This record gives sequence, structure tokens and C-alpha cells, in this order.
Amino acid sequence: MSEPDHNKVRFITVTAANAGQRIDNFLMKEYKFLPKTAIYKLLRKGEIRVDKKRIKPVRKLEIGEVIRVAPIRDVPVSTKPDKASATRLALVQQSIILEDEDVIIINKPAGISVHGGTDNKHGVIELIRQLRPELEFIELAHRIDKETSGLLLLTKNRVTLLALHELFKIGEINKHYQTLVFGKWIGGSRSVENYLERDKGGMQNMRVSDSEAGKRAESVFMPLKSYPENSLLSVRLLTGRMHQIRAQLSELSLPIAGDDKYGDFAANRAFSKKTGLKRLFLHAYRVDFKLAHSGKAYNLKIPLADDLQAALEKL
Repeated sequence: MSEPDHNKVRFITVTAANAGQRIDNFLMKEYKFLPKTAIYKLLRKGEIRVDKKRIKPVRKLEIGEVIRVAPIRDVPVSTKPDKASATRLALVQQSIILEDEDVIIINKPAGISVHGGTDNKHGVIELIRQLRPELEFIELAHRIDKETSGLLLLTKNRVTLLALHELFKIGEINKHYQTLVFGKWIGGSRSVENYLERDKGGMQNMRVSDSEAGKRAESVFMPLKSYPENSLLSVRLLTGRMHQIRAQLSELSLPIAGDDKYGDFAANRAFSKKTGLKRLFLHAYRVDFKLAHSGKAYNLKIPLADDLQAALEKL
């Protein structure tokens, strides 16, 4: 029997031998040259249907049904990830600290973007989709910067995604960060509210606006510990603007240690030489929220990343 032409539409009739089998398991045996991720992607996009209907990966086949498989033109040469991708996959897999029917919460390592881009096609969301190809829905609930470590929320269904977006909008999610700044923090807890807009000199940078033309940004800063040349702060975000903490602290002349966008180049270089830290000292360490549709409350708190803690011990 000749091999089927995968560049053409293919119709497969379910026989007694295949009845009762899950569609995803059947396809993995039928298309051994495709990685699992590709098969789940075809199912999600509706490129594979049963009796002209979209189906879920767990759908069990019945005798006499007709499976329609669209042309498969982009056949991967190798399903084995390169070394860098494999390392990031392992890091993200180890970073999952909570998962239920609604959310996946990870302790994101520094150096991995939440979204893939031109320089790196494998951000957190792409890596999670590779790790969990059977999930029909997986989306980021929010973002944190590439060099920021700590708690990141992903959702496993649209109801939860929309619920979290609403909670962020009305301020019903408590997000807390720890950061180390250059300079002395004077006084106790302080609320900082201003307006941020994109800096015309660099579209990836934000600046505090003199008018309300920008977007309102509000944070609550609380001192945790004082060092000879630095202050360790806890920050609660009341809004979630791009680079909010970094831009606001820079405006206060208290730039974050290791911040190459808003910080002090000479101070960063000296700090890195002294502590060995080669990235932004910013860590999302606590999140509290409750999902109305499930009634479940989430209260997570994690320690500083190892490299940040090591830097503090050298001050």
C-alpha cells in the first residue's frame, strides 16, 4: 500500500479497530512524523474534523465516523528542540508552582520573556504550550519584564482570563514586588501616583508625563531594609502600566539596581562588580486574588530569587 499524500486532504473512516480511541492518540499513531504540539495545533485550528465538526483532543472515535485531515504542508525536519529551547523548557517546567482547572502560576526565571519575539521565538507562553499541548486554551493573564523574576499568572479558560482582566482593572488583585534601589528611602510607606506615557526618544521606554495625556499609574512603596548605599523596598501595584515601578522610581531619583533602561550606568557597573548580579533587581514575590466563578482564593508568597538574595548578602 502506498503512503498517503499529506499535501492533499485526507479522509479516514473509523473502523472497529479504532473505535473507542481518543482522537489525539489515534492521530499520534497515524502521523508519527508530527510532534504532539503540531497535532494539538491542527485540532485547535479545526484542520482536523470528525463528520465535518470540530472536536476536542479527548473526543473518542465511533465506528463509521469520517475523519477529515487538511493538507499538512509544514512538516518539521526534526521534533527535537535545540539546546537553548530545551533548557528554557526545563526551566519553565520546574517553575510551575500551582495548577488547577483555572490557572497555572509559575515563578518565572529572569531572562525569559513572557512572549516570544524576533530575537527569541520561545517565551513563557510558547514554552507552556509546548509542555502542555493537550490544553485547548492557555493565555497570559498579565505580563512582567524579561529580566524580572517571580509570579506570573496564566489562565486555562476564557472565563478565568476575563475574570482576571476585570480584577486587574478594578484593583482587586494584590500584586507585590521587591526591588533594590540606589539611594536612601526617606520615611515610611508612600503612595506614588502620576501619569506615564511612551518616551518619544525610545518607544520601549516610559516617562512620567507633565499632563494627564499619559495613563494613570499608582504604586505603594514600603521600605523593608536599609543598606549603606541602597534601600530594599516592597511595592504594591495598584495599576499595571508598562515599566511602572522602574519609571516611577527613576523619577524619584531612586533607580533600581541593574536597570539598564532607567538606571545609572556607572552605579550599575559598580554594583554588578561588587555583587555579581547581572540583571534588574526586581522580583514579583506575592499575589492575592479570588475568582468569583469558582469561589477559590489564591494567596501566594515566594522568596527572593537566588541571585537577588546572594546580591543582598554581599552588601
